[in-house]
Amino acid sequence: MRAVVYTGYGRPLELRDVPEPECPADGVVLDVRATGVCRSDWHAWKGHEQVPLPQIPGHELSGVVVDTGPEVRRWRPGARVTVPFVCGCGRCEFCAAGEAQVCPQQTQPGFTGPGSFAERVAIHAADLNLVALPDDVGFVAAASLGCRFATAFRALTAHGQLRDGEHLVVHGCGGVGLSAVQIGVALGARVVAVDVAEESLARARALGAEAGVRSAGMSVGDVAAAVRELTGGGGHVSVDAFGAAETCEASVRCLRRRGRHVQIGLLFGPAATPPIPMDVVTAHELAIHGSHGMPARDYPRLLELVSGGALRPDALVENVLTLAEAPAALAAMDAPSGSAGMTVVEPGRGLSR
Repeated sequence: MRAVVYTGYGRPLELRDVPEPECPADGVVLDVRATGVCRSDWHAWKGHEQVPLPQIPGHELSGVVVDTGPEVRRWRPGARVTVPFVCGCGRCEFCAAGEAQVCPQQTQPGFTGPGSFAERVAIHAADLNLVALPDDVGFVAAASLGCRFATAFRALTAHGQLRDGEHLVVHGCGGVGLSAVQIGVALGARVVAVDVAEESLARARALGAEAGVRSAGMSVGDVAAAVRELTGGGGHVSVDAFGAAETCEASVRCLRRRGRHVQIGLLFGPAATPPIPMDVVTAHELAIHGSHGMPARDYPRLLELVSGGALRPDALVENVLTLAEAPAALAAMDAPSGSAGMTVVEPGRGLSR
């Protein structure tokens, strides 16, 4: 089959012929119909996160089951599915509790094993991890749920406990940030978007954000003050959807008393220990949460909102590419593009099936 491969961190991404994936005893092989181009894959390619080499990137995917292992009970070839980017082992106490997103033996396509920048991909523990797609949810829309939309959804509902009429502040309006804006609006929140780029803020307003703060050149304190003024005291819920020490601190500082901060953006290196003002956290009884994806059991509510039209993940998709175009799309993340939308790859695009 064809797949995009890199043999070392930062080395060229190449479209190659590679062996077909072997089907795990408890898993399936999927024919990949769509896969998102995500900055997390860029981090792995750059070596910010250690992965086995050589590696096939890709973890936001949808497709059709083409083979099943002997231990699989719930799935048959032909099923239209998507899958969380964090797949649980199906055997530990966390998977038994439905919390596969924190499974200690988790697998992740494109990180622990070959990913979905390929014509086919293997998924472990299929009975736990696969999610059936409604007929009215297309493959591109399902792939755009990926880690960004699904992570934002769980961050706001499970951790942020966002309620109708509350103020939601979104720091960073890339793919996951714009997902959070759209979800917040659908849940009835009043959304304030924060970003360094006016284009990203304009996209957030188009999705329903009431206000925007252009943070370029502003101090953390000035950003927090601007948000408090716009919200009449601060956000009830604030998310760092970018992943930097400054955006994390600003997200905490812009909260009103008893507010909830949710960290979505990944923090690496020195940024992994941001200067969180714990004196304010204690005095104002703030809550701080991390959010790492969403388990398969939580997808039905999200897919119901997508099917009903309340959420439109496909509205965030700007480009749909072929597999041959995927290496350049991932490499382009070396430099800020100014684009706030998502890119999705269709491995079978231009080919007969």
